[in-house]
Amino acid sequence: MKTIVKIFITLILLNAGNLLFAQNAKELMKQSIDNGKFKGIETRSTLKIIDKKGRERIRELYMASKSYDKTNIEKKIILFLAPADVKGTGLLIFDYDKKPDDLWIYMPAIRKTRRIVSSEKKKSFMGSEFSNADMTTSNLDDYSYKLLGSEMVNGTDCWKIESIPVNDDVMESTGYSKQIVYLGKQDKVLRKVVFFDEDDELLKSLTASNIKVVDKSKEKQMAMFMRMENHQNNRKSEIRMNEVKINENLKDEMFSIDFIEKQ
Repeated sequence: MKTIVKIFITLILLNAGNLLFAQNAKELMKQSIDNGKFKGIETRSTLKIIDKKGRERIRELYMASKSYDKTNIEKKIILFLAPADVKGTGLLIFDYDKKPDDLWIYMPAIRKTRRIVSSEKKKSFMGSEFSNADMTTSNLDDYSYKLLGSEMVNGTDCWKIESIPVNDDVMESTGYSKQIVYLGKQDKVLRKVVFFDEDDELLKSLTASNIKVVDKSKEKQMAMFMRMENHQNNRKSEIRMNEVKINENLKDEMFSIDFIEKQ
């Protein structure tokens, strides 16, 4: 009888420990997501697309983002500034906290804006190894989390967290069956993500580096360089931040279809 009681207590403690690890992992992810949201921010960046033969294409981008605390919405615009064949292309994103995000793309060649439907979110973002879904912030409750321990990433001690979609709709929308996320223990800033496709095969890996404080008043940090490597087609894409400006006075009118169509 005593043996049965001991086994029962052990099982309870193990289940309690697993629940605590899951809660801790989710809280770490929440801290990371919160760190990446700004009242208002503008950036200018360079997107480099590298094919499997090492040939490069360069894109110059402007991005603005504004968070609305009362409605838990983060709105973003991404505008292509150069070269001429993509200049004027714009992306409008409404990142919601509790429901699927809305994305629209304006194509100047046809002078038309269209909504990016759920099935297109896993597709390439303008020919890069970043997807449309990668341009948005994941909804926290769309995933289950497991703390796998810790690991060093480029000299930074990181939490290693497994992130799995809670249902097939989320997986099909992003194209990822699983992600392994590495967050800096001290700052909760993302350092690396490993992505697995819908067949649970290794697909891509993202590394983030050159972490800098961009909002001193709130001690918010972000990566100045991100590199996405596709392990299935041997292509790579890099985003380098050239300018970052905190601007809490961004006008609401900027985050509209009308605005991106007029740039």
